[in-house]
Amino acid sequence: MYYNCPPAYLLVFHGSRDPRPQKAALELALLIAQGLPAHSPVEIAALELAAIPLQQKIINLALGSPAVRIIPLFLLPGVHVTQDIPEAIEQARQVLPPSANLELCPHLGSYPSLISLLSGQLAQFSGDGGVLLAHGSRRPESQQFISNLADKLGLISAYWSVEPHLSTQIEKLANLGKKNLFILPYFLFTGGTTDAIAQTIPTLQTQLDGIQLCLGQPLGATPELAQIILEEIHAIG
Repeated sequence: MYYNCPPAYLLVFHGSRDPRPQKAALELALLIAQGLPAHSPVEIAALELAAIPLQQKIINLALGSPAVRIIPLFLLPGVHVTQDIPEAIEQARQVLPPSANLELCPHLGSYPSLISLLSGQLAQFSGDGGVLLAHGSRRPESQQFISNLADKLGLISAYWSVEPHLSTQIEKLANLGKKNLFILPYFLFTGGTTDAIAQTIPTLQTQLDGIQLCLGQPLGATPELAQIILEEIHAIG
């Protein structure tokens, strides 16, 4: 039945009432499909606020494919990656026949090549300091992950939803004499949070006279990001 059929790939993103992340996920899936053998199914699934639950998406794909590789499009190893997605896979296994081949792949934030993509934005900026801005988590391992990544990029870390906030870290750099600062948003797609971040920049510049802030872009559905994911797919074999 599955003779010479390629595996299916399921890109799992968070999900949002904002239509832009889903549109971007679909665009990314199309870019990835273009780099795979013909007839390789590449679909998307939202973990939250989805019409079809993740476990059902997995079941649907598994019924027509020899293997399903689930790729979490998450930048941090948080609860969604470590608990929610594995639980959905296990729920699907309980419905599928024992021969079903479901494989949970590493989450996007663990890809070594991702740092080169982030560094590419920094290379276009000539400043004297900057901040890696993530959404935020109270999980110590997630905060350590962001801190380590910021160190590798030559930045300091800040969070949108927990301390230390962006304003705190910008003020810290300003007190060190830094004037021309870059803010690198560690987000997958444009959405409500990235809109809110952009709206705060003029206020921060007004509060800290003489400071120039340049805001980067989320990773986005770009050919470069698709290529990084494809490299990981090919490495899995």
